[in-house]
Amino acid sequence: MGKHKEKERRKKKKTTTPLEEEQELAHKYREIEDGNQSKAEEEPKLDVKIQTLGENPDKLSPVLGYFPSGYDPLEHQRKGGESEAEVKVKLYRNVKMTKRMELVVSPVGSSVDFVGTNYSGEATAPQLCTYGLGVLDKSTQTLRIVPVAGNKIFRLEPKVQGVHRQKSEVPEIVNQELTAEEKAEKARDLDKYSTKKQIRRDKKRDALRTKEDPEIQKQLDMKMKGIKINKEALEVAATAAATARNIPPHNLQATTPETAYPLDKIIFKGEWDYLLDILELPQTGGKVTSGVYPSFVCNRLHKLEDIEDEAERRQFACILSYITHLLKFRDKHSIDGVSSAKHHRIPGILSQKFSTMFGSDSKRLSDDKRDLLISYVLVLTLYADEFRSDVSDIAKDLRMNPISLRPHYLYLGCKLVSEKQKTLATLPLPLKFQDERKRKRARR
Repeated sequence: MGKHKEKERRKKKKTTTPLEEEQELAHKYREIEDGNQSKAEEEPKLDVKIQTLGENPDKLSPVLGYFPSGYDPLEHQRKGGESEAEVKVKLYRNVKMTKRMELVVSPVGSSVDFVGTNYSGEATAPQLCTYGLGVLDKSTQTLRIVPVAGNKIFRLEPKVQGVHRQKSEVPEIVNQELTAEEKAEKARDLDKYSTKKQIRRDKKRDALRTKEDPEIQKQLDMKMKGIKINKEALEVAATAAATARNIPPHNLQATTPETAYPLDKIIFKGEWDYLLDILELPQTGGKVTSGVYPSFVCNRLHKLEDIEDEAERRQFACILSYITHLLKFRDKHSIDGVSSAKHHRIPGILSQKFSTMFGSDSKRLSDDKRDLLISYVLVLTLYADEFRSDVSDIAKDLRMNPISLRPHYLYLGCKLVSEKQKTLATLPLPLKFQDERKRKRARR
């Protein structure tokens, strides 16, 4: 019977002309198009409003689990079975480690449980993306997107009830929390996903934080035992340091203004790579605005375009950035400027340095530490203005009166000159400092 039908189909196919085949295909396409159009008319269109919800500490975000074995817990209900629940779902959370959760799905009448955790298996791999769950409410025409708990997807593996895993099967990460060093090591393992620039910065940061070799330290201690200490020289150095307090590193025998206050003693070698934010802003599409950067910096950005040498251009931009971080650190520890520094981020290497130099145990800086910070700012403004700096220009950013700022320049060995109704600070050589008593008298 089947062979007879096949012969008839072949005969019919042979007798059909190309024109008839084309007409038949066009007729079928028209039927499919009409069917799709009727379906589209039957399905109403929704103007949906999307609402994104954030994490709520008082409520647990949704938890998602999937069955790699292909088990479908709702298969019976799709086939028109009873509406009673065929599976029981339970979520467990660790009492001490609240971020650890375990999802258990138990089919009714079965001796197998499907278990998934967010702290073992594939959940321990680096999470390079986040997950969300969308719920459409047709009555209100609202699509709500909520984050998935812990940004984890539970892989539900089948486990026989009553059979526990052996200790050797439990990964070590389940039994103990990672230490700070282990977390840092895992973070360094992700460098392969970072840019080359970020990898270089991380290597330099690690080099700065590397502790001294104990063997080398022992050798140095042995050598120090055989060295005689000149107590008189130490006393002279201590007296000189006490006299020159609140003054950045300097050289009294300098023959040029650049060597009077050596720049490499103010900005250390490992800090230059963290001061490139002004140069990187045009690349990211950002702009230097007066609300983010001091007016002194904004008024000198045009000089970057005139500097042709790339090394000089980089140095000038880093000096402006260093001035910005110093001023923001001062504002952060003062009453009148704390709001301007609220959203400013100082690199960690500089923040630690400033805290050590100027102190940040209290909300306000002491008078001596504040004067020292001002001295660093003024020296860097001299570099930025080729050692002819307008006193009133930086006074605005320091929130000081230009007249009260003049003694600070004089204390650094500067000379004040009048030029075109402006008071400029210059740095004559050899470097000479004003007496501390005269300085206090001038400040009064």
